[in-house]
Amino acid sequence: MLTCIIRYHIDPAKKAQFEQYAHNWNTAIPRCGADLIGYYAPHEGSSTLAYGIYNVASLADYEAYRARLAADPLGRENYAFAQEEKFLLREDRTFLTRVTPDKGAGIP
Repeated sequence: MLTCIIRYHIDPAKKAQFEQYAHNWNTAIPRCGADLIGYYAPHEGSSTLAYGIYNVASLADYEAYRARLAADPLGRENYAFAQEEKFLLREDRTFLTRVTPDKGAGIP
């Protein structure tokens, strides 16, 4: 299992647009095959950093998921919304592998 963490640099004056973008992904991402953990907008501290976090089984599954997302009507609409509104200044993706057990897995 891989966890994809997307770090967004957003226009702080357009936080509402980012939140709409995140809500749209809440529907499209799971429908296209990734396990969405959530989207996170600035609250305190940095006003420009936001995150999207989801799980995929492998990089091959990630590639297939991205193709489905690009073909999905809401996915296409959301990409276009971000381009039109220009609230995303930068985004970086990092893939991480969990090295500690899940809570309650019975392993100290």
